[in-house]
Order: sequence, then structure tokens, then C-alpha cells
Amino acid sequence: MRPSRFDHWPCQIARSADLLGDPWVPMILRECTYGVSRFDEFQQRLSIGRNILSTRLARMVEQGLLEKEPYQDHPPRHRYRLTAKGHGATLILAAMVRFGDDFLFEQGRSPIVLRDRETGRRLRPIVVDEATGEPLDPANVVPAAGPGFPGGARLAREWFQPTQADERSSS
Repeated sequence: MRPSRFDHWPCQIARSADLLGDPWVPMILRECTYGVSRFDEFQQRLSIGRNILSTRLARMVEQGLLEKEPYQDHPPRHRYRLTAKGHGATLILAAMVRFGDDFLFEQGRSPIVLRDRETGRRLRPIVVDEATGEPLDPANVVPAAGPGFPGGARLAREWFQPTQADERSSS
């Protein structure tokens, strides 16, 4: 069992890690993107114990990543489908594919590639700024307190180093 839960922390990374940080969750999401939807298919493809899979699927349904729908009455059987939240989480998987391509596999040796459904063109995901469409440069990205940061400005100053833009706006 996990030692800590982060689902109530005031941090997007902590809450996302709480939901997606179990290694089985991204693997189940991955299988959903491959078209897998039935318990037995997940179990076979992932070589995961029934008890572990059952627990993970139940939590993913509870957290709104998957929806569960019956497809057989006797015996009762269900399929699992990605929800809008689940589809959103698959964007994290796309970023993981890019990270794996760049840092974990030899160039040209990617075991999985992403393709556009309509054109078949290979996709290479990047993270971009929504306002400008420009790729983010990790060297220029700094965290800062947002409107939901608890504790006010004093605590924010203790947690975050001021950026040059912050220093310019205060002078």
C-alpha cells in the first residue's frame, strides 16, 4: 500500500501524482488507448494479478478516469472506457512517450510511435504555451504562486524564488 496520499494537497503535481503515480494506472490508460476495454484483456496484456487489476480499475472509475459499462449479464461482465478526464490523462502518456524517445531509447529505436488517426503521420509531442503556441523551454519555466496558493503572499515568498519578471513588477 502507498505510504502517503496527496489528493488534498494544494498542488497540481501532487494531486496528479496521487492519481497517476501508481505505475499500473498509466499502463492501464495505455492499454485503453490501444483499444483494450475488458478485464481479461487488461490482465492478459499486462500480466497483472486479478486482485491488483480489480483494485486499480475500481479506483480509476471512482476518480473519473474510466467509466464501467456492462456488456454481459450472465456472468456479469463489464468493459471500461476512457472518460474526458481519462482522455486528458493520455496527454501525459504522450509526453512520456516523447521523454522515453529522447532519453530512454536509442535514436530510431522507439518501440511505440504516435500517429495521427486521419493522416497516419507520425506525431512528436511537445509542451507548448497555450497563449503563444510556442514550445516551452524548461530552462525558462519557473513555478510561482497562483490564485489558489494557500497562505498568502508572505508564504508564497518563502516557497518560491522571485523571477526577474516579479522583481521588475515590484519596482
